[in-house]
Amino acid sequence: MKKVVSVSLGSSKRNHTVRVELLGEEFEISRLGTDGDIHKAISVLKELDGSVDAIGLGGIDVYLYAGNTRYVLQDGLRLLETVKKTPVVDGSGLKNTLERQAVEYLVQQGLIKKDARVLMVSAMDRFGMAEALEKAGCRLTLGDLVFALGIPIPIRRLDKLQSIAAKLMPVVSRLPFQFIYPTGQQQDKHPRTGSNRFARYYLKAEVVAGDYHLIRKYLPEKLNGQLFLTNTTTREDVEELMERGAGMLITTTPEFQGRTFGTNVMEAVFLALLNKSWEEATVEDYTNLLKQLNWQPKIIKFHREALVLEPATAGKLG
Repeated sequence: MKKVVSVSLGSSKRNHTVRVELLGEEFEISRLGTDGDIHKAISVLKELDGSVDAIGLGGIDVYLYAGNTRYVLQDGLRLLETVKKTPVVDGSGLKNTLERQAVEYLVQQGLIKKDARVLMVSAMDRFGMAEALEKAGCRLTLGDLVFALGIPIPIRRLDKLQSIAAKLMPVVSRLPFQFIYPTGQQQDKHPRTGSNRFARYYLKAEVVAGDYHLIRKYLPEKLNGQLFLTNTTTREDVEELMERGAGMLITTTPEFQGRTFGTNVMEAVFLALLNKSWEEATVEDYTNLLKQLNWQPKIIKFHREALVLEPATAGKLG
């Protein structure tokens, strides 16, 4: 049995372990939250190094992208360099492949349409998704400044984001990661309310896309039927979206026993299937595995009285 572990700076309350079969291989997949404690995360990584088949870094990014420019986050790099033996990833490889394909699929299904108003909470975190949405002709509002730094300045174009990133990222990349992303107990708190300047970005959008913890950070009490495109959702997250008035939830990674794991976990699974390091894995490797697994976005349509899962589009496992 192959063992894959995500070591996350997120809340330990979201820990989860499942056993699944993928392409004939038995997997034990676990998520271990360290409640925002980077020193604990380093300790856990050292214990796991060499004893599991692959490791994902959760609740943190190593790399962020704006166009063709890659920015290295120092806290993420610190965790990455802790692992010496076991293949380790941060999920950015799947964000560049799986999430592009997910958007293309949803466009084909008519669920995302040209000129749709899309709030992308962070394009630098999900550059593949953002580029695919732009290619589909969506009208983007990029919330990188709003949701990461609390600066109420929306960005409308990816090329504009590139120029802003070039100026800010040399400083931002050195900040402690919890300054720009919810970690630890911040993930357990109820979404912040009472800020109309942030709520309006959601309420003007038809689609809200990106990392779920960033989406939830300022989630309004009352929504008006938005489609949410994200992942790492638990049953509680699904219920919360339904209660607040979301119209639909689409997750890009498959659901295992009641929750969807992050891209870092699933990319770690890919490395275990490939028996390769992160540096050795290619876009073609990932694309071939995605074809074999035949994963499709999971679609949940919300109604007043119940959740309705569209069986024809639920994530399929190989």
